[in-house]
Amino acid sequence: MQMEANKRLLIVQYAGDYRETFKQVRENGIETYHAQKYVIDSINDISQEIEEAILMCCQTTEKYNTLLQPGIRAVGAAVDPFKQSQEICQIIAELNPTHLVVHSPIPAIFSWAIKKRVKTMALLADSFLHRGLRNRIKNSLLAAKLNNPHIEWVANHGVNSCLSLQNIGVNPNKIIPWDWPHFKTPDEFTPKTLPSTDVWNLVYVGAVVPSKGVGEIFEALAILREQNITAKLHIAGKGDIDYFINKSQELGIQDNINFLGLVPHNEVIDLMRQAHLVIVPSWHEYPEGLPLTIYEALCARTPIVASDHPMFRRNLEDGISAVIFPARDSKMLANSIHKLISNPELYYSVSFASLKSWKQLQLPVKWAKLIYTWLNNSQHDRNWLYENNLTSGRYKY
Repeated sequence: MQMEANKRLLIVQYAGDYRETFKQVRENGIETYHAQKYVIDSINDISQEIEEAILMCCQTTEKYNTLLQPGIRAVGAAVDPFKQSQEICQIIAELNPTHLVVHSPIPAIFSWAIKKRVKTMALLADSFLHRGLRNRIKNSLLAAKLNNPHIEWVANHGVNSCLSLQNIGVNPNKIIPWDWPHFKTPDEFTPKTLPSTDVWNLVYVGAVVPSKGVGEIFEALAILREQNITAKLHIAGKGDIDYFINKSQELGIQDNINFLGLVPHNEVIDLMRQAHLVIVPSWHEYPEGLPLTIYEALCARTPIVASDHPMFRRNLEDGISAVIFPARDSKMLANSIHKLISNPELYYSVSFASLKSWKQLQLPVKWAKLIYTWLNNSQHDRNWLYENNLTSGRYKY
C-alpha cells in the first residue's frame, strides 16, 4: 500500500552536510561515514511516495536551502540549535513538515513539535547519564517532552542506549532499539594471531577530542615507552588536532602519532584489520550510543581495548570479546595494551570471539525501515513498531 503523497518529511541532524554528502555519494560512491549511501538511497526511495523529503543539518558553515533533485531537499541552518533555539525553530516552521525525525536530543525542537502538533520521532544515538543534580534535572525535562504523545516513538542506537532512556524516565513502550545495516561481516576474515614485531600499531577512529579518551592513549604510549615497548597510534578522525599535536610533543611521542584525518568509510575496516589493536577509550561523560567503531573492529577481528563506558557493557566482555580498562585511567590502558600484546592465547581468543560478539549486536530494526514504517502508518506498520519496542521481549538485557 502506497503512503499518502502529501507528507513532508524533515530529518534534522545536529551537524554534517547533506548537500555535500549527496553530491559525493552520487558522483563517486565514496562514503566518509558509515551508511551514507544507504541513507541517500533510502531517502530517494521514500521521496518517490511523498511530497518532499528534507535533510537538514543544524551546524553548517553556511546557510543553504538546495533542491537536490525533485522530491529531495538539503538544508543547512548554520546555527547551534542548543543555543539558538528560536532560530532553528523558525527554519523548521518555514519548511512546514508534516513528519519530523530528530537525530539529536535538542529540547527546543521537541517543544516546537509538541506545540505545533507535528508527528515526530526521536531517532537518537546517545546515552544519558543520570548522575549529578544538573544532569537529572536536564534529563527529567527531556523525558517529559519525549513522553508527550506528539513524540510518537523514541528510537536509540543499541539496547544499552535505550535502557539509558528508560532510566531517565522515558516510557519504555515507545522506545525502539535500532541499528544501521552492516554490509561487511566478520565471516570475511579469519581470527588473528599475535605477531612478532618491534612496533605495535594501534588504531583509533572517531572524534579527536579529550572526552573520547584520546589523551589517555597518548599517555599510555608514553608509559609503554618507559617499559621499552614501542607503539604507534594511527588516528582516523577530525577534531582538536593542534591540541593533541602539542600534547604528543609534551610527552615526547610525536614520532609515534600518525594523524590520518577523515578516512573514507570503505577503508576503515581495512585500516583496523592491518592494525594490531583498536582502542575505544571514551569517557563516561561522552554521550555514546553504541559506537560504529566497535562494530567495525569486531568485523575486522582485531582485538579491542575499550573503556568501561556504560554503553559498552553487555556488548563487550572483559577478557572475552575485548580487554576493558577504567575510563580516564591511562596507566590501566597501558596495562591492558600490554596484557594483549604479551599473551598470544588471549590475543587469539579475543579475535576468535569477535564473530559471536558481532552477531549478538545485530538488531532487527534498521534506520530506513523504521522511518518508512512510521510514515506509512498502516495497522500492520503500527503492529511491527510495537513488536520491536524495548518491552517486546526480543532483547536480552
